[in-house]
Amino acid sequence: MMCNNIIMKRYLHKIIIKDLKKKMVFITGPRQVGKTYLAKNIQQEFKKTIYLNNDDIEDTKTIRNRVWPLNTELIILDEIHKMKNWKSYLKGTFDTRSDNQTFLVTGSARLDTFRQTGDSLAGRYFLYHLNPLSVKELFSTMPPYEAVSALNRLGGFPEPFLSSSDEHAQRWRQQYYTDIVREDVMDFSRINEIRSIRLLLEMLRNRVGSPLSFASLSEDIQISPNTVRKYIDILESLHIIFIIRPYHRNIARSILKEPKIYFYDSGYIRGDEGVRLENTVAMCLLKHVQYLHDAKGTEISLHYIRTKDGKEVDFALAQKGLLTHFIEVKLSASAIDKNLKYFKERYSQVNAVQLVHNSRYDKEINNIKIVRAGDWLAQLSA
Repeated sequence: MMCNNIIMKRYLHKIIIKDLKKKMVFITGPRQVGKTYLAKNIQQEFKKTIYLNNDDIEDTKTIRNRVWPLNTELIILDEIHKMKNWKSYLKGTFDTRSDNQTFLVTGSARLDTFRQTGDSLAGRYFLYHLNPLSVKELFSTMPPYEAVSALNRLGGFPEPFLSSSDEHAQRWRQQYYTDIVREDVMDFSRINEIRSIRLLLEMLRNRVGSPLSFASLSEDIQISPNTVRKYIDILESLHIIFIIRPYHRNIARSILKEPKIYFYDSGYIRGDEGVRLENTVAMCLLKHVQYLHDAKGTEISLHYIRTKDGKEVDFALAQKGLLTHFIEVKLSASAIDKNLKYFKERYSQVNAVQLVHNSRYDKEINNIKIVRAGDWLAQLSA
């Protein structure tokens, strides 16, 4: 049974309050993932605060004129990245602030990608990625097995997940992706490209967990491979999909170069229960990796492994460029996957685990652990 008594504080709450004492904090992530909810919960920890949304006309005037009270302890700026020259504005505002003031900045796609064009804010902020609900975050409210099943069905975005309703989730999802394509894609592209991007998005829903062929996609949509790459970059920037690339240190010659894509919303993909499970595990692993990177400064990365002759393991974790984990995902299985066994035999120092959703008990065979997926995911960092 779904548990609606969801945690009141998101997993980044405490660490952000701690960091606000040092620098500005930026929170980025997909639309409707809970950035505003998190910001307003953090707001309750301060006595004198102000919340300003750059999409609101009156708030925009306050932002531009910097007319909040001098004794304001926390200034929350939402969607500030939509303002022209916002980086210079923030730099000047932060550098001339009162000693007791701190800034929390929230936003989506552009806030996460601005660093690619140079960073005039260097040394002034910490950046956090807020991700959808995961098994770890739900651990205190529902059993791991139920959490995995619910995430597979409803996805991890708070509204559809908490609704516990397939119908409500479907209605939410239909509006959500319509709005993103109609509004947010226009920030990155031209109106005559919308149809192709929408078509690509529909095709990607059927290709979760499979290495992508840009040439094949370009033939299907009748656009160039470079344009396909551009559109996938847009979808990634909008936090609709995320890309996992093959690990290639030491075994570069045996690895195919194509990336695999997954969706932030497991409920949106097309596929059987096994594909949805793989997407949910991918999302939990991405959240784990990003949390360790953002909060701890850990040099950790998420990959997959695949040789030229088709031997593949779903996921691999690497730290400082060195492999630490092989992770294979199965809906139901009692035997060790042959490809997982292949890689473990060749890289004995790497931890190997097979996550099985419908497993009654854990066991270990030839140094490879077969564990219940939910229990293992509940032990991740976020």
